Amino acid sequence: MSGMKILCVEDQPEYMAMLTCMLEGIGYEVMPAKDSGQAIDLLHKQAIDGVLLEYNLLDAAATNLRLKLKQMRPDIPVLLFAGIGRQTPMMLRFFDAYLRNGDRLGGTPGDWDV
Repeated sequence: MSGMKILCVEDQPEYMAMLTCMLEGIGYEVMPAKDSGQAIDLLHKQAIDGVLLEYNLLDAAATNLRLKLKQMRPDIPVLLFAGIGRQTPMMLRFFDAYLRNGDRLGGTPGDWDV
């Protein structure tokens, strides 16, 4: 797992700090993005292995950003995570995997298929 780069898209600095600490603690290199523009820019510039995308972004709907990311890199796994809110099965089908509050993150991006 060492050296794998995860694009982490989260607009709340305290949650980004927690996610970065957690992901780096299990061996990932984290590329943080606070909004959809930064996420798209980083995906253009970096060799990203997977995306961890917060459901409740302030500047974009997660499903719209996921579509843009997949247009750029159809092969990249995109994992949706949400601490609060209700995600419908219809919405969740657009993502490779998802985490809800209380789920644990592990494995590699290739293992994220749920």
